[in-house]
Amino acid sequence: MSDTPSDPVISLNDIHLTLGEGASRVHVLRGITLDVEKGTSVGVVGPSGSGKSTLLMVMAGLERVDSGGVLLAGEDFSKLDEDALAAFRGRNIGIVFQSFHLIPNMTALENVAVPLELAGDPKAFEKAAAELTAVGLGERLTHYPAQMSGGEQQRVAMARALAPDPKILVADEPTGNLDEETGAQISQLLFSKQKERGMTLVLVTHDPSLARQCDRTLRVRAGEIEGPVEQPSKSRKKSAA
Repeated sequence: MSDTPSDPVISLNDIHLTLGEGASRVHVLRGITLDVEKGTSVGVVGPSGSGKSTLLMVMAGLERVDSGGVLLAGEDFSKLDEDALAAFRGRNIGIVFQSFHLIPNMTALENVAVPLELAGDPKAFEKAAAELTAVGLGERLTHYPAQMSGGEQQRVAMARALAPDPKILVADEPTGNLDEETGAQISQLLFSKQKERGMTLVLVTHDPSLARQCDRTLRVRAGEIEGPVEQPSKSRKKSAA
C-alpha cells in the first residue's frame, strides 16, 4: 500500500504504550490520535516526561505500541516484523538525535555512508560526500567526531539522516546540546532541507522559538495531546519565510 498526495503520511489512531515492569510500569502514551500531512512540519512540545520523545520513537518505528494503529507512508507497522520494519525505516525515515549518535571510530564520510551501505547502495560513499558538502562539511570528510565541534557533529548526523532521501524526518531536541548561535544555524539548516526536499518533519523541542517555525505545534502532557493544535498566524509564517 502506498500513500497518495491526499493521505496523511503519518497516521496514529488511539495509540497506547506502557513501559517498564511491575511497580515502575508507566502508561506513557494514552490514546493519541494524530494525522500529519505530507510535506508539513510539526513541533511537539511539553514538559519533561510527558511522552514527547516516546511519541517520536513510535513514529520512527523504534517503539512498538501496545494498542492502536500506526501507519507511515501507507505502511501498517503492526503488519511488519522487526526486519521488515528496520528496512522500511532505512528507506523512509531519517532520525536526528540530541546527542548525535555518531560512531566515534568512523570518519564523517563513513558515518554518513553507513545507512546507505546497509541498504546496499553501490554509490554509498559518493552520496555521503554529496550530503556532507550540502550541509557545509565538504572539507571535513575525513575528520572523526572527536575532531569536530558539536555543531559540526550535528551536521554530520543530519547528513546521515538525509542521505537515504527519506519521506519523513524526525528530530529529537536537535539543538539541545548546542549553544544559541550554533543551534540557530542547525535549525535553519533543518527547515531549509525539509522545504527543499518536500519532506515531512516532526520535531520535539523545549525551545518555543524553534517550535514556532513549524506549520503546527502539538502540546503533549501526561501522554496525551493537550488542547487544540496550534498553527502559526499568517503574519508569523511570512516573517519566518
